[in-house]
Formats: sequence, C-alpha cells, structure tokens
Amino acid sequence: MAIDLKEVAGVLIQPKHKATCHCGRVVSELDLPDGLTDVRRCDCSMCRRRGAIVASVPLTGISILQGSEALTLYQFNTKTAKHYFCSICGVYTHHQRRSNPSQYGFNVACLEGINPLEIEGVPTYDGVNHPADQNPQEEESGAQYYSSGV
Repeated sequence: MAIDLKEVAGVLIQPKHKATCHCGRVVSELDLPDGLTDVRRCDCSMCRRRGAIVASVPLTGISILQGSEALTLYQFNTKTAKHYFCSICGVYTHHQRRSNPSQYGFNVACLEGINPLEIEGVPTYDGVNHPADQNPQEEESGAQYYSSGV
C-alpha cells in the first residue's frame, strides 16, 4: 500500500513545488495540491537499479521550466513507459508510467528541500511480475504464471 505525505522531516510539500536535477540544468514545477501521493519504490529491472523513491502526478502535473532540451528519453521492453534523465548529470527526473500511462512518477529526491531518505515505511511495488509482461496467448493455452495479487 502506497503512502501519501504532506511533509517530509518537517519540510512542507508545497502545492507548486520546484524540482531540479543535480546540475540544475533541468528545472521543473510539480502540482502537488495534496502533497506527495502514492509514494513508493518498485523492484522492476529499471527501478531496482536507480533506487529512487517516487510519487505520482497526472500528466498535467509536471511543467518543465527550463532544460527540456537536456532531457533524454529511455525506453525498454514494451516501450510503454518513458523514462527521462538529465543528459548532463544523469539524474532520473520522472517517467510516464507503464502501470498507468496517464500519470508521471517523479523522483522525490529532485524536490527542493526534500530528503527522501527521511521517509519511513516506503512500500515496494512488484514490478518484476508486471501484468504487461504476461503473454496472453500462452495464458490461454494453459501456461502457469506467478501472480502477486496486485
């Protein structure tokens, strides 16, 4: 179960909160009227390697204020998710979700003044056994698959 937060270690989440990559080339503003929603980790091959704690916003919830030309897109597997990184410093800023393409997941560590390591009890979603990775033709022919119940 994901968590929602209005503050992290005494720092209030602003309704319009600024976020930056490490070098400052990419600057964005996130619409967070309800604070951080759906805070989580994921154990898919990509998220496991980057180790980020993410939260969610609708596609209209991120405005790139500067540095859009420095963002690099990375896609893999089904190519549904769109992962964005700063091409200068390499920091992951956000991604359009495969699990819900009408949302962006964003790197909580990019939020000004927020240390995601101060967030306790962050749940980890099962990205290894994502439903989109199942082969429907094989399922119909009786193949067995692990189900996480998510």
